[in-house]
Amino acid sequence: MTAVSVNSKHSLAFASATLRIALLAALSVLVAGPVLARDSHAMPGEEAVDPYVVSDDNAGAAPFEGQAMWAAFNGGDGVGRIVDQMLDLSAADPRTAGIFVATDMVRLRRTLREQFCYILNGGCAYTGRSMADAHDEIGLQPADFSTLVEHLQTAMTTEGVPFRTQNRFLARLAPMRSDTVTR
Repeated sequence: MTAVSVNSKHSLAFASATLRIALLAALSVLVAGPVLARDSHAMPGEEAVDPYVVSDDNAGAAPFEGQAMWAAFNGGDGVGRIVDQMLDLSAADPRTAGIFVATDMVRLRRTLREQFCYILNGGCAYTGRSMADAHDEIGLQPADFSTLVEHLQTAMTTEGVPFRTQNRFLARLAPMRSDTVTR
């Protein structure tokens, strides 16, 4: 066997293996189901969480149609300010402060922003856990839930979200109460 034919065999084998790998990779993308959460969405400072299925269904509510709600909340910047103020008020309030002692606030801020953005039809994907899974070990009581809603209303009012629009948003969130209040 000459050197040329040996090199040709190796080149052909390498090309064949490379093609198989490329086809398998493409096929896995086409037939992939829900993906498990990875650190790709995590912000610097977030604590690692156990793997879970990432799905917009985890947001707990369907998005509004159109852009009116998103605009009324002043887009992503407004949603960010609302989430920050709501969480700051909740963490400082003696009625709810204990809930946040062992909470990864970096992750909570990110996933709440994603959830609100998704529900308000701001074009975001929700990468957090389901409402039931996220609240399973927190032990929220009905009074805690009411206080959190109160802080959300304060934050929305501060942001200038019209009262009627606030009510529409709260009505969309209300069914999540059964998944979040566990005591």
